[in-house]
Amino acid sequence: MIVPAHRVEAYLGACLDSVLGQSFGDLEVIAVDDCSPDGCGELIDAYAARDGRVVPVHLPENRGLGRARNAGLERATGEYVLFLDGDDTLTPDALHTLSDRIKETDSPEILVFDYARTYLSGQVLRNQLAAELHEGDPQVFTLAERPGLLRLLMVVWNKAYRRDFVERTGLTFPPGYYEDTPWTFPALMSAETIAVLDRVCVHYRQRRQGSILGTVSHRHFDVFDQYDRVFAFLDAHPELERWRPVVFRRMVDHFTAVYTKPGRLPAGERAAFLHRARDQYRLHRTPLPPLGPRDRLRHALVRHGSHRAFGALRLAARASGRARRTARSLKARARKSGLRAHYALQRRLPLRERDALFGAGDGHGYTHHPAALERAARDLVPGLRTFWITRPEHRHTAPVATRRVTPGSAAYFTALARARYLVTDGEPEPGHVKRRGQCVVQTGRGTPLKRIGAEVLDRPAAGTTDVHRVVATADQWDYALSGNRHTTLTWERAYPAPYTVLEYGQPRADAFHSPDPAARERLRETLGLAPDVTALLYAPTYRDHRTGPHRPPDLDRMLRRLGPRFAVLARAHPRCGAPLLPPGTAPSARLIDVSGHPSVERLCLASDALITDYSSLMVEYAVLDRPIVLYADDWAAFEAARGLSVDLRGCAPGPVACDEDDLTAIFASGAWSGPGSAARRAAFRARFCPWDDGRAAERVVRRVFLGEEAPAP
Repeated sequence: MIVPAHRVEAYLGACLDSVLGQSFGDLEVIAVDDCSPDGCGELIDAYAARDGRVVPVHLPENRGLGRARNAGLERATGEYVLFLDGDDTLTPDALHTLSDRIKETDSPEILVFDYARTYLSGQVLRNQLAAELHEGDPQVFTLAERPGLLRLLMVVWNKAYRRDFVERTGLTFPPGYYEDTPWTFPALMSAETIAVLDRVCVHYRQRRQGSILGTVSHRHFDVFDQYDRVFAFLDAHPELERWRPVVFRRMVDHFTAVYTKPGRLPAGERAAFLHRARDQYRLHRTPLPPLGPRDRLRHALVRHGSHRAFGALRLAARASGRARRTARSLKARARKSGLRAHYALQRRLPLRERDALFGAGDGHGYTHHPAALERAARDLVPGLRTFWITRPEHRHTAPVATRRVTPGSAAYFTALARARYLVTDGEPEPGHVKRRGQCVVQTGRGTPLKRIGAEVLDRPAAGTTDVHRVVATADQWDYALSGNRHTTLTWERAYPAPYTVLEYGQPRADAFHSPDPAARERLRETLGLAPDVTALLYAPTYRDHRTGPHRPPDLDRMLRRLGPRFAVLARAHPRCGAPLLPPGTAPSARLIDVSGHPSVERLCLASDALITDYSSLMVEYAVLDRPIVLYADDWAAFEAARGLSVDLRGCAPGPVACDEDDLTAIFASGAWSGPGSAARRAAFRARFCPWDDGRAAERVVRRVFLGEEAPAP
């Protein structure tokens, strides 16, 4: 592993730690101090003193990134060479995974792997072209068989190179900016055996300032010399002539990117850059397949060096963009005004006594308590017309028998204004006013183990919701559902208003009392779960005090340690808006992303155990009497920011883990399903599931829709 360092003292420690802390230990780390003016050199020496695998190299003068890498290459002795910039990091177990893949593919000359960009906010975004790294057949190939690899970012640090291949090909880095270009093109074109790994192995740090290529400098003109070197390589290797059109097109695209991106070229040198690009275009011009209109225009502007035309087109594009945005804004405002008028008109019309509007999770699909109530209402209430609020992408989840309305549509506002019954688990539509005669049922989203409503008024870190407004909306409720005494008392504290609490049980847990074994097996088969595999459903709650994504445990690593008899179904909270798999982890037969599955209840039935943290899902899952393990590595932060309404660790329904090793040990030792776990689960169920007998939804419907006194649970 070659790590050049220049002005990256603040990040170099994390970089070296990510390499030296790998589970794969057979490596050498050649850390090259490129005469850095900060403390990089001293830091490298400190690491070398502590760990004999670190080989320190100090250059007498600053030679640039390419020459620093060459200095590392001269000292490399390993079978494979990898590069890592001093401000980037390796993901956990990356080297072990790379080693396994190299063995699987019989030591290819190049192994290409994936990366993800990491931002100050904590956001991690995987390479958008990750599909090019699909590990299909053949496992080993040449570039001619997978030319799409040339679409990837042309950098050196997303590949592992067999050292004898590097030496045989004579690959070295030239001086100047864009030094990766004359290395990666020749390497990929020359390699006779290439393999790919569909996993993120590098976190590419996106620094707010400090990137060499993001600074204004005349040295961006170096890009011309770098492509001259690539074409010189092609001239010296006639057998690679087929790649000349590809390189030529990439060259033009690269020139255009440098020219158009702000913050690169000095203002007075933009015309000179484009004139130089024109000369390069004519020098290396190669016939190309037919181009699209935009590409033809761009190539024409580069071919003629048309600086003024480029500027005029950019101004026209900006003006066109502003016009489109203005038109969209006017259209949106007109539509909003029209819908407000439509809603006001509908509120003046009579209520439809046999209509009921249901919705859950801001239109996320047919699920949770409202779905259980909708099913029961259709079965028990004669002549009832039900409507389900759902976004277009979730329409297929709702039954055919219920009418589906899209949030924000005219049909939605009609149902909102005229339905006799409104059943929801969330906040009302902004601007909604309850009509006289309407009945509003608030189901909630499960047993409130976290603080809610008025209980978080003194906790500004609990989220950005206007809590005062949310509490005030409780004045519109007629009923609030409760599954236990704890929930009833919490409703009274959190949402003080004159509604009636129906402590009848948990409607969505009704399905857990008579699970269909055949349906369970069908779903497991659909998910790719073998009959003898223990499926762990990992479903954490949302952290509204975090600005970045929730960081799950390394589920892939845990599964490798537990062995083939376990699999994980990873389900992100709907508010996360992204899969829950750790950055760089690709779904597999044993690690399955089920964030998009429409029904968490069906996933519960398909699983054998639940891993969660502060989520109310554990209460419903306890009805199944299957093992539950609590895992959270941020207890103190969560309790300080949001707070818990119960001592969850004191009354946990199963073992509690505070880090990845604890979590793995619980399953490896069998503690997850032992007698102690069963005893905890029974006590938890007695406290939080006293009325769950499979008829909670029926009791609610009979009381609310039919006016009957509900039978005792």
